[in-house]
Amino acid sequence: MSQTDPTDAIETIAIHAGSEPDPRTGAVVPPIYQVSTYKQDGVGQMRGGRLAGAQDGPGRWIEGYEYSRTANPTRGALEECLAALEGGVRALAFASGMAAEDCLLRTVLRPGDHVLIPHDAYGGTFRLFDKVLTGWGVSYHPVPVSDPAAVRAALAEHHAKLVWVETPTNPLLSVADIALLAEIAHSGGALLAVDNTFASPYLQQPLALGADVVVHSTTKYLGGHSDVVGGAVVVADAELGARLAFNQNTTGAVAGPFDSWLTLRGIKTLAVRMDRHCDNGAQVAAMLASHPRVAQVYYPGLPSHPNHEVAAKQMRGFGGMVSFRHAGGEQAAVEMCGRTRLFTLGESLGGVESLIEHPGRMTHASAAGSPLEVPSDLVRLSVGIENGDDLVEDLRRALGS
Repeated sequence: MSQTDPTDAIETIAIHAGSEPDPRTGAVVPPIYQVSTYKQDGVGQMRGGRLAGAQDGPGRWIEGYEYSRTANPTRGALEECLAALEGGVRALAFASGMAAEDCLLRTVLRPGDHVLIPHDAYGGTFRLFDKVLTGWGVSYHPVPVSDPAAVRAALAEHHAKLVWVETPTNPLLSVADIALLAEIAHSGGALLAVDNTFASPYLQQPLALGADVVVHSTTKYLGGHSDVVGGAVVVADAELGARLAFNQNTTGAVAGPFDSWLTLRGIKTLAVRMDRHCDNGAQVAAMLASHPRVAQVYYPGLPSHPNHEVAAKQMRGFGGMVSFRHAGGEQAAVEMCGRTRLFTLGESLGGVESLIEHPGRMTHASAAGSPLEVPSDLVRLSVGIENGDDLVEDLRRALGS
């Protein structure tokens, strides 16, 4: 029985959802069930399962344990927490964010279907569409998701089955109006899927705004400590959740017990970490916006950001991701990435430590030569939870002032 209530604040949900004290020992932290199989209650009967009702298909045993690819108590605890955080009816935890994306796309799409994706989507997402799904007969069209009119026109032209949205986008931090895009997608007969990785459930609730599906790389802010890789899909519709669960079990890209436990542990501090990420992100963005060696700053918290008002409407904070263009060009941007002391040169994001990278040569290299190619002078920062003044000084020194 869950300790949380839908009316609880998200700070409370993050700590208690899926984390009921162990009924046998009273342990306040869910155990790591590092197990592959389970003793059955009878031939063909899952351990602790129930006989399916007519709506499930009579004669089958469900909701118990037989094999950890299908269900594991530690993964189940994480999935309960993720569903509660996003306000969904079901969540599924995967081995990576890309595994979560792939399972969702192969569940809702068929050969011949079309998808709208952000014109500045994450490089790994672009690679999945461009190099894998096109071979399966699924086509895609890049569109600026921050422009509702452009999305509406593209949907009418291409008759897309799915509108895939990142908000904020990676790495240019465009912000899409989720509620408006949900109306546009649904009116065109499409589903709306939102990659909520950059915002996290603490800052943004896509399902409450009308989205059908939320996707996460739990590696990032949810895990929060750069020590675990994972992904998640959260849905508003139980039937879609059941289809996803079937495909996840069939293909097997599940989160392991220890990875699930680490992610669940990280989630407990999500709220306090995100508050600090937001504070530091705003401080860093303000400094960069006034720096003579910075040509442009991408951060939705700045009033100059073209989607600032939308972000302020649907987010409770603007996050810790900041991108900027170096006024000195590509080589200056590359060299600056190697001069920081506190910002570690590395891919990924959302950990407690600050990271710096050159998207064109690192995370978004797969988009080179495509319509999604990022500016060569772009630098992306994942602003951590260190002292904000120290981070600002580190960047000032690396910029050469």
